[in-house]
Amino acid sequence: MDTKKKGKGTSKQPSQALQQPPQAPEASQVTPPLPLPPETPVASQESKNQSSSTTQVAATIATTLSNSKRNDSMKQVHFTLQGKGGVGKSFISALLVQFIRGAGHQVTAVDTDPVNATLAGYKAFGTQRLELMEGGSLVERNFDRLIEQIVEEDSNFVIDNGAASFIPLSYYIAENDAFSIIGDNDKQVVIHTVVTGGQAMRDTLGGLATILEQMPGNARLIVWLNEFFGDIEADGKGFEEMKVYVNNKDRIHGIVRIARQTGSTFGEDVKLMLDRKLTFEEVNQSEDFKLMSKSRLTKVKNAIFEQLAVVL
Repeated sequence: MDTKKKGKGTSKQPSQALQQPPQAPEASQVTPPLPLPPETPVASQESKNQSSSTTQVAATIATTLSNSKRNDSMKQVHFTLQGKGGVGKSFISALLVQFIRGAGHQVTAVDTDPVNATLAGYKAFGTQRLELMEGGSLVERNFDRLIEQIVEEDSNFVIDNGAASFIPLSYYIAENDAFSIIGDNDKQVVIHTVVTGGQAMRDTLGGLATILEQMPGNARLIVWLNEFFGDIEADGKGFEEMKVYVNNKDRIHGIVRIARQTGSTFGEDVKLMLDRKLTFEEVNQSEDFKLMSKSRLTKVKNAIFEQLAVVL
């Protein structure tokens, strides 16, 4: 492998958190959330109190610890990681691919989900399929080859990982110091994880806690708040008031919100787009989506992409 520098892997003993994800911390009364970047508009209280989905989409805000913008000379490697399945990881990966392409950057999509290879179903992406698991165990040599590809190719990467491979893949990353090797070769690692409302909220908060404990500090961490299944709230407190955020906010580079949508309009449009594995561009060219559906999906796209422009 021809690289600029040789990363030096270190052997680490896996902590108990990898085998048994910790329980999500209870919400508590704590310090206020991060201030918004000066250039990010804040929705008025009146607009926040309105219940229409259009207003909810327009009011979504990204928060970030840094106002620094993307260095176009440094490629990024995006990993979607979460131990809970069915919470929107592949949707987030698809959004990332579209956003990076839309900004005029080269991007390689890789699907490592051993159960549901959703990202590979998007024909527009030309996604590479990588088998990481065999008989319930991680095939480390296959991940070795992925790391080598990441280092050698002059491209950004979006790597969608399944819930089944979350623990063994986390173990591999820690044991082999994989993110440091990528960083030593002038690429920025960005971890995307999901916290969702509803019944899966505690599980996804536990997955976030595991990532914060196990992943090295040299990787940027972006938390996606997916409100599709319900509000992300515990004991009357939102995510930015929960202990897992307050105790680790110096580790969290940014937050992106996917606003909850009205099921009969926005929700149905998004569901149809996801079921058919279409990009926003393909939707605009499709006769199956009529004028109002295209308009609503454009609002969804703009609300999320504006946030990504802040945090990436």
